[in-house]
Amino acid sequence: MPDRLLKQEPLFLTTLRAGRTEGRIALGVLLLSLLLFFALAPFAKAQLAPLWAFIPAYESALIVNDLITAALLLSQYMSLRARSLFVLAAGYLFTALMTMVHALNFPGLFAPGGLLGARPQSTAWLYVFWHGGFPLFICAYALLKRHDVPVAARTDPPARIRPQTLMLLATLAMPVLLLSLLATRYVAWLPAIMDGDHYTPAMLLVVGSVWSIGVLALLLLWRAQPHSVLDLWLMVVMTAWLIDIALSAVLNQGRFDLGFYAGRVYGLLASGFVLLVLLVESGLLYRQLLHLADALQRITLLDSLTGIANRRAFDAGMQQEWRRCLRMGHPLSLLMLDIDHFKAFNDEHGHLEGDACLRAVAQGLKGALQRGSDVLARYGGEEFAVLLPETDAATALRVAQRLHACIGRLAGELRTTAGGRAVSISLGVATLEPPDAPTGTTLEAQIAALVKRADDALYAAKAGGRNRVMQDEPLVWA
Repeated sequence: MPDRLLKQEPLFLTTLRAGRTEGRIALGVLLLSLLLFFALAPFAKAQLAPLWAFIPAYESALIVNDLITAALLLSQYMSLRARSLFVLAAGYLFTALMTMVHALNFPGLFAPGGLLGARPQSTAWLYVFWHGGFPLFICAYALLKRHDVPVAARTDPPARIRPQTLMLLATLAMPVLLLSLLATRYVAWLPAIMDGDHYTPAMLLVVGSVWSIGVLALLLLWRAQPHSVLDLWLMVVMTAWLIDIALSAVLNQGRFDLGFYAGRVYGLLASGFVLLVLLVESGLLYRQLLHLADALQRITLLDSLTGIANRRAFDAGMQQEWRRCLRMGHPLSLLMLDIDHFKAFNDEHGHLEGDACLRAVAQGLKGALQRGSDVLARYGGEEFAVLLPETDAATALRVAQRLHACIGRLAGELRTTAGGRAVSISLGVATLEPPDAPTGTTLEAQIAALVKRADDALYAAKAGGRNRVMQDEPLVWA
């Protein structure tokens, strides 16, 4: 089982420290982004044809990506109770809301001049507010991350979505509403940054301020060490964010040129990086959950001392095989066996030697069974049970004799008791053939009848002097 599961720490990439592999992947994506940027930058002002379908497709994808990312981050906040994750989720929700408003106001998309009372400067200013607001949330995330309490140090249960949390998220609508009103109804208060489809000189100053906020966010992320996997990819996001601003608002000259389109493609990729990481994390968590479930199943169905099935596994196997044999009309046999004079062995050699004896006998019995369908279990103490599906009385007796002979050969390797008595076993054999229970008999009663007969045969073997096999008469229900 992975060490993180043994330590009972959640395997979240948001808290998992980034290693060399993660760093190399993020660095590779970053270098590829920069190479493409330097290749496109000289041609950013090349005018292209307006593609009106591009804007709704691009912004719809942004909205979906950001909403899903916000939901996943909010889910992690509830598990880790880290305020930094809540702020980051709020940042992605902010970008989704701003993208919606930007799409509604974009001229020619839903109306010739845009909806919501848009003016010629509205879309550009919404872009500025949108691209300047998200880095502020990243700055807050980087600053709060230093004060988050480690998961291993927490004793409180996971957080829940409370009305206060929902109200806090709902307050994001207020700055979005105020910025939208400022960019539409009161845009005259702001300097003109668009002249038709081209930028004015004031645009460089405004976008330069926005770009500076992005650089600040990137620097704060870099200083917030040690870096988690999420931190690495947020740095990649902010780099793509800066490239988006550079191509679509600095190096180009207006709408529908190469920089306009290329910058928005970078923005779309930036919105998908963290989402991809979180989705990969969900897959890893699911895989770890399967491993944990498998490990828990082994723990609950295996005897920790002998490594064979425990009583719980035997009871479950007995019910399953009983039903199957009833349905198919096959016989079912059961062996109950006990290590002779085990208390005297334990008293003389101690519990450690007693445990070693139990392990040796269990492994010897397991090796003597020849079919994968046979179930060997530790029934309790020094008593074992062997379930033999589709086995008649004669075959069950031969199996019991083979197990008895196996332990007889093994006895030479084990210590003897004070009287020189070698380790031996007594076996009781019982068979139900054919397994056709009377009407009204419960499953538990049917199983109890077979177990009692095998137990009676075992005690008969003990009463007869031990170190022998006794078989009960086959149980036949007409």
